[in-house]
Amino acid sequence: MTEEDETFLRRAIELAARSRASGDAPFGSLLVGPGGIVLAEDHNTVLSDSDITAHPELKLARWAARELEPAMAAATTMYTSCRPCGMCAGAIDRSGLGRVVFALSNEQLAALKPPVTGPGVQSAGPALYEEARVPVEGYYT
Repeated sequence: MTEEDETFLRRAIELAARSRASGDAPFGSLLVGPGGIVLAEDHNTVLSDSDITAHPELKLARWAARELEPAMAAATTMYTSCRPCGMCAGAIDRSGLGRVVFALSNEQLAALKPPVTGPGVQSAGPALYEEARVPVEGYYT
């Protein structure tokens, strides 16, 4: 972790605080390009946008995929106030960003939240492999 990393993490934390002050969940992120240039920044707007996907990491990954050439995306670093969730991590990976630096780990965040109650979402599978593979087979080659 460099001093520059810490400076940008502090900005992500500021964005998280601003998000909370505006009534949204306390998460913030920024995308930094080569030479320390801030390309974009955002905060959580899940509540204000009534959109469960409005995480700042996802919004920045989508922006990067639309606006940056692959080589430029690979040269960026996303700084975020908390380790990206599974949804955001998938988008970050697909967008081709080069690096993610986060402040809070999943375990640290969980310790700051009330315990999850209820059964959660149940899932079953894999199933029907022979049928399900047909539309996928050959697509990625």
